[in-house]
Amino acid sequence: MIIRKLFKFEGAHIVRNCSSEKCRENIHGHSYIVEVFITSDKLDDGYMIMDFCRLEKVRNFIESFDHTYTLWQKDNKDFKAFIYKYNRRVAEIPVSPSAEGFALMFFYVIDRIINEIPAVNGEGNIQLHSVRVHETATGYAEAFRKDLVLVNFTMDDIHFSFSNNQSK
Repeated sequence: MIIRKLFKFEGAHIVRNCSSEKCRENIHGHSYIVEVFITSDKLDDGYMIMDFCRLEKVRNFIESFDHTYTLWQKDNKDFKAFIYKYNRRVAEIPVSPSAEGFALMFFYVIDRIINEIPAVNGEGNIQLHSVRVHETATGYAEAFRKDLVLVNFTMDDIHFSFSNNQSK
């Protein structure tokens, strides 16, 4: 069995080194939809994989990107200085802020969050199945456990210019 929880955020970025001139050379934004898919080998005492209220840390992490400029750590230092000068909400991440980059990074982080959730209601072996990031109404990227081989960063490589608990 699988469950899905949907999250949303509004964000801006530039996707450097991509094929499209519009995307690689211009700040632009998206209304992102993030779908988190979770599985388990059994249902809990309430006949659920897990109660969605237990995903508060996942929600907080994803909401950290809401109304935020997402900056790739490999971007030009002068551009980075400009972004930090004129934006109070900046997320500097170790992957290009493409839908694929977001999906991979979100899977990596959310997997760690879910692995730290203790069983309190007879939950089984809860596992993150996949994370799907919709950048537009017609396109998305989805990351799976097997894609973790593409990760060449750690949690310490993700930085916010603001406190995560003040993400609203």
